[in-house]
Amino acid sequence: MNSSERRMKLILMLQQATNRLSVNDIAEKFDISRRTVFRDFNALSEMNVPVTWDEYKGYGIMRGYKIPPLMFTSKELATILVGLNFVKSQVDKTLINDAKGVELKIKEVVPDDLLDFMESLDKRTVVDPYMNFGAEKKEGGNWFLISNAIAENKTITFDYQPKSKESPSSRKIDPYIIVFYKDHWNVIGYSHKRDDIRNFVLDRMSNVAISNKEFVPHGKIDIEGLIFRSNESSREITVDVHKNTLSRFRANLPTKIIKEKDKNPNFVRITFKFNNLDFINEWLLQFADNTKIISPELLVEKRNNILEKMLERNN
Repeated sequence: MNSSERRMKLILMLQQATNRLSVNDIAEKFDISRRTVFRDFNALSEMNVPVTWDEYKGYGIMRGYKIPPLMFTSKELATILVGLNFVKSQVDKTLINDAKGVELKIKEVVPDDLLDFMESLDKRTVVDPYMNFGAEKKEGGNWFLISNAIAENKTITFDYQPKSKESPSSRKIDPYIIVFYKDHWNVIGYSHKRDDIRNFVLDRMSNVAISNKEFVPHGKIDIEGLIFRSNESSREITVDVHKNTLSRFRANLPTKIIKEKDKNPNFVRITFKFNNLDFINEWLLQFADNTKIISPELLVEKRNNILEKMLERNN
């Protein structure tokens, strides 16, 4: 807990306490030294918080003092709720708990009329119901620790478990960005082992530690370029997509579209690059006959093979 958060909680504790609190009570509550408690009281005094003191009873706060309410409009509060409900619908347990904590803090300080609005809207705002009610919740990796390393441009070390059954290997990277893909966190950065940009799934990382070594990114970080980068193993793929499903195709395609042009009144021809034909083959199946693979021929073969296997299993 940083000093600002601790001091805010100290104000709330003084407000809610039925009796005055001693320095020892406060030090024990926050697991800090008596000297730190006195520093906190000095900081509150500079913020014009009316802390009172009695030689025999301890510390309190002037009766009637209230923390100024957060000045949200109802529209701003609704926007915050949508964001919090989106986070609470995800599979990452840590994110869900953090979102609930933020929600409780907001409810603690908003005026009563906005609190009623917030609680009513919260019960009837559902974001991503299939993830919310259907997906198994899991630990998503130490995204907060890694985000701190990114903010401070610090190298991180960790053990990484590949998808195969190989033993975990030690890695060291300069983390550039952290990305959330529907159900898991990823960190993209410069791998010291591979001497190249690599992507790592957070829930396969363990023993993550921030080193003392600062790094300087190689030029300006191109967020879009890092996410949609292609490499030597990427293949150019061309697919005809029916216009009825085009918006969903664009929104969910796990790479960047290179070319797009009308093929006929019903279909649009889309070209992109991807490095895993098996993955993109299975991904394309969700669009059924609304897509037609044009190239490469290997992907066409993979599509035919997977369809044949599906038919065999259903016979």
